[in-house]
Amino acid sequence: MNAIELLIQDHQLVKKLLEELSSTTERAVKKRAELLDRIKQEVSIHTALEEEILYPAIKQAGGKEEAKMYYEAKEEHRTVDSLVLPDLLHTETGTVEFAGRVKVMKELLEHHIEEEESELFPTARKLLGKQQLEELGQAMEVQKKLLKSEQRAA
Repeated sequence: MNAIELLIQDHQLVKKLLEELSSTTERAVKKRAELLDRIKQEVSIHTALEEEILYPAIKQAGGKEEAKMYYEAKEEHRTVDSLVLPDLLHTETGTVEFAGRVKVMKELLEHHIEEEESELFPTARKLLGKQQLEELGQAMEVQKKLLKSEQRAA
């Protein structure tokens, strides 16, 4: 599977999980905690794959415009990983505040996904070509398995 196909599959899974989480009520305390944990795992692995494998390849193959895309995408990751997600993890799942923070995270991630799929991925297809995207996809699959096993061990 090529790198972009793999990442799009991840996007679809995260969007599905976010949709499930958003549709829960304050009474679904346990379900909210489980969904949030799953989203955290999926997002952290996905972010690592993009930042360690795809983004550097795009930045290296591109010019100034691609470098701007690279830094913007990394900053969007940082916003979710360092600010929004930690806040959410420390918010009582049975509160209205939790629902509000989920909505914000969902909007941020959906915006990021839309930008990647409409701008970054087409750029990657042009710059990197089919062969390199296949190789990057293979590297991502290996890395993904490793990261999942590390998370299970933790």
